[in-house]
Amino acid sequence: MSTSKINPNKGEALYLQIKDVLIDRIQSGAWKADTLIPTEQELMKEFDVSRTTIRQAISILVQNELLEKKQGRGTVVKQQKLVGNLGQLKGFAEEVVEKGQIPRSKLLRAEYRDDLFHESDMLEVKEGEPILLIERIRFADDTPIALERTCWPKEIGDLLLKHDLHQARYYEILENYSVYLKSANERITAINATIHEADYLGIRPGEALLEMTRLSHGIHDRPIEYTKTKYRSDQYHYNIQLKR
Repeated sequence: MSTSKINPNKGEALYLQIKDVLIDRIQSGAWKADTLIPTEQELMKEFDVSRTTIRQAISILVQNELLEKKQGRGTVVKQQKLVGNLGQLKGFAEEVVEKGQIPRSKLLRAEYRDDLFHESDMLEVKEGEPILLIERIRFADDTPIALERTCWPKEIGDLLLKHDLHQARYYEILENYSVYLKSANERITAINATIHEADYLGIRPGEALLEMTRLSHGIHDRPIEYTKTKYRSDQYHYNIQLKR
């Protein structure tokens, strides 16, 4: 691997420069989760620096939970949680791609329903008019991350059903039809996984989940999406940026 980013004359400490290179390797997928990184001796040779410099760089990544020291094994890359940013209207697939992983879905069902009264009310759909219900398991690479349950008015549902819902990225599809999301309201709560949910997500019943409920509006302020997504709390968290 190239060490061209390491410059003794840069004016920045070498361990900080090395730290940035190691982060790039983790985020790019060059170093995979749950695999050993090179030994201190190998990194010393690669970067032509002292053991202390390498240990300083690695220590920062351990503190930031990118790396983990395993007794008797070495230093391994930690499985990274997906991060959702409050204040940014993104779909699950966009968040996964930004993390350098591959989004995938397993479709559980897609059907029109006229008996989902709460969802119909949230979408401001007329009484008796069907709405499209889609349920999927969402994956990052091969790890199940979330159970997603989305509801759409019929005119939106008709557009989505033209596509493969296993792989569909809803927001991209809608934008291709000139349907744009303007804003959304979200509510996040902590819940425990049922036996049914745990089976889908590969966890134990009762484990903590983050439940995100989203109501999205189009450019004319009409609601067009009502989604309830249940995330594994060991694989997903939210970042909130506060200013004063």
